[in-house]
Amino acid sequence: MRIARLLGTVLGTTLLTTTAVLTAPAHAGPAAPPAGPVDGTSLDRTALRDSLEAIHEAGMYGVFSSVRDGGRRWTGASGVADVETGRPVTPGMRHRVGSISKTFTSVALLQQVERGRLRLDAPVGDYLPDLIPGERGRQITVRMLLNHTSHIGDYIVGAFPSLAKGSTASLDEERFRSVRPGELVRLGLAAPATGRPGELPGSYSNTNYVIAGLLLEKITGQDAEKHITRNVIDRAGLRHTSFPRTPYIKGPHPRMYESWYGLIDPPRDYSVYDMSWAYTAGAVVSTTDDLNRFYRALLGGKLIGKAALDEMTRTVPVSGFDYGLGIYAQELPCGRFWGHDGAVFGAGMTALSSRDGKRQVALAQNLMKYQSLDENGRPKAHAIDYALYTYVVRALCPAGSGTAAGSAPEAGPASPDARGEFGKRLPGIDHSQLTSGLKFGQLPH
Repeated sequence: MRIARLLGTVLGTTLLTTTAVLTAPAHAGPAAPPAGPVDGTSLDRTALRDSLEAIHEAGMYGVFSSVRDGGRRWTGASGVADVETGRPVTPGMRHRVGSISKTFTSVALLQQVERGRLRLDAPVGDYLPDLIPGERGRQITVRMLLNHTSHIGDYIVGAFPSLAKGSTASLDEERFRSVRPGELVRLGLAAPATGRPGELPGSYSNTNYVIAGLLLEKITGQDAEKHITRNVIDRAGLRHTSFPRTPYIKGPHPRMYESWYGLIDPPRDYSVYDMSWAYTAGAVVSTTDDLNRFYRALLGGKLIGKAALDEMTRTVPVSGFDYGLGIYAQELPCGRFWGHDGAVFGAGMTALSSRDGKRQVALAQNLMKYQSLDENGRPKAHAIDYALYTYVVRALCPAGSGTAAGSAPEAGPASPDARGEFGKRLPGIDHSQLTSGLKFGQLPH
């Protein structure tokens, strides 16, 4: 079986993003509309519950979610938080959010832009001359970091070197290792560049947001995680969101299981992990309700002003999707939604909101890379993928609403090209800078 040989090229740069939460299998039929009449400001709680349970029935260990429509809210959970004890997941559990952390970091930097302490189009070398010296520091701007057009390589494979050899040994070896962000940047800068600074399309790289955290520290003179906590998390009124200071998560949370496309069998729990390797690119812990509150505050202008928000939502093509400054746009059958997704070992989160912040969904899952690989090393569509997509469409596109954000849930992917059309709008595995730059089946070393 080629799986061990292929894994070295499959995932390097997408550990902080999920693997196609909104990618429906190509052979799947249209997503069915919710049963029964639903008006434009209501939530079909029965349909939402059934759709969430379908994700668990398709093979997901545990899944929990929060949905909002204006002032109405629904939360639900299905499955188990611990496969050994059968402990159930509950809606309010805390979870690692992966790359959703990038939105928090971007907001903190945009606040500094508003205060005149930082310029988006200034060279990064003006602020961090020792970190990114020479021509590279002069060519790469702050904006290029935030919208992934710097073309700096990703540090992931350098931080977990066994991945390059088709082994997951590094995941266990590095579980309690504390790594400095400067070391992560060094690994990213040493990786092959993916293009010229500013070149389109951009290439998704977690190194960009580690540099962003160090930039925030330089501008404010404060620890980046503490600054984001005070000026973004607390300001948004998030009571269950934090940067963990130890490998352990405080409060109720599920175990988080990693399969790595069948190489880890049975899937292993990685809920206890030193997250210094993710830093301001992906270390945040939150709840689904807090994530909805965060994006509602952001899109409602409570965290940054209109001019900064306009900059944030100005997108460029990045690895096949429309990316702004720490936020991306996702097209669904009923319109365009904004947010981010994320994943770390065993944990996946997705949060999407309508532009006015009224219609929202946040969803957490505790089993990752459950798909198998085809003969070319690409993940094959799984029933879980279709169930996840169906749930998100049902949550954001209520039948009969007649609104821009909810007019046609039944217009789900019905063509053979549907998986690619929706998949290319997510920073998923098929579009990572590692896989796009290498031939499948070839090792990078």
